[in-house]
Amino acid sequence: MSLNPALFSDLQSALSRKGPPSSAPPAEAEESSATDAGAGCEVSQGGEGIGDGSADGKPIVLVTNSDGIDSPGLASLVEALVERGICNVFVCAPQSEKLMSGHAVTIRETIVATSAEMNCAAAFEITGTPADCVSLALSGALFSWGKPLLVISGINSGSSCGHDMLYSGAVAGAKEALISGVPSFTFSLNWKKEKSQENDFKDAISVCLPLIDAAIKDIAKGAFPQNCALKVEIPTSPPANKGFKVIKQSTWRSNLNWQAVSANRHPSSANFMSNQQSLGAQLAQLGRDASAAGAARRLTTQKKNLEVVESVGAAGKSDTNKVKKFFRLEVTQQHEEDADENLDVKALEDGYVVVTPISLSPNDQSAGEAAVSEWISNLAQEDQ
Repeated sequence: MSLNPALFSDLQSALSRKGPPSSAPPAEAEESSATDAGAGCEVSQGGEGIGDGSADGKPIVLVTNSDGIDSPGLASLVEALVERGICNVFVCAPQSEKLMSGHAVTIRETIVATSAEMNCAAAFEITGTPADCVSLALSGALFSWGKPLLVISGINSGSSCGHDMLYSGAVAGAKEALISGVPSFTFSLNWKKEKSQENDFKDAISVCLPLIDAAIKDIAKGAFPQNCALKVEIPTSPPANKGFKVIKQSTWRSNLNWQAVSANRHPSSANFMSNQQSLGAQLAQLGRDASAAGAARRLTTQKKNLEVVESVGAAGKSDTNKVKKFFRLEVTQQHEEDADENLDVKALEDGYVVVTPISLSPNDQSAGEAAVSEWISNLAQEDQ
């Protein structure tokens, strides 16, 4: 179901004029009882119960992402939420990039949670996937509180339109929250390699915050859409967006191109070569990281991993009778110049903020779409 975007064209400005929920206390530096993470910042550990943050009465908002703990999108969102002062912000994000990890969770391996400095929010970096991060955070094993009022995955780089949503680690984080009965958002910026800059994440905040403010208010009142997560795709130039469109998931997908990789040395060395290439991809990501300290730390970890892989490969038994072939996956975007304007990918490329409800059951999808459409329609009309 696609809606007339004219109804939502001024939603962002309308919500921005309304500001944060009136019941929220003013943003200010507050002393709290525990220091979960971060040097020089005291953060609230949180209490029991859904959304019951602490003695200050603020709700808890959990933030994760798929780009990794040091990504500029995550840093921009957390900084804005902390400055907003209407909620207690907790962060549980992957240690490294997990863009296309899907809804994978880690079993039979130990997950490590390391405290991280994140704009005076209680933050941990996790050696797992976005789904791991949300599952761990909601389990009560990492934080002392029960469940947050809201889970946000973002701001992630790159869209997850159409069937790409099935591969998206960012969407999986929001869906994991939905499985646990916690309302959730996924915010993604349609990052273009030759065009986008880190400042675009800060511009995207103007799209995210009004929706987050409205959600915090309406969840408390029981007026937020039930049984669905909201996936919000932000166009490449956030300040120039044409308004909001509520559109269901399309069947569009990226091109998955498998390329053969040749091994010129002994087959056992191919493992080392493959990891060298993975390291190159990591180095490219590290160059975009907001935290030089975090980048250096993971680079050291990657080098150690390479040493282990190489030593194991050299000591391993040679499989001379087996044929080994090596491949790498490259993901490219399709051009949708002639696509239906009501497709999510087409609306995003045309400059709209695309909102897509995500349900766990096909039986809930239609009801979720109607509920989200009504919710956003009411937000747009409240200011009129």
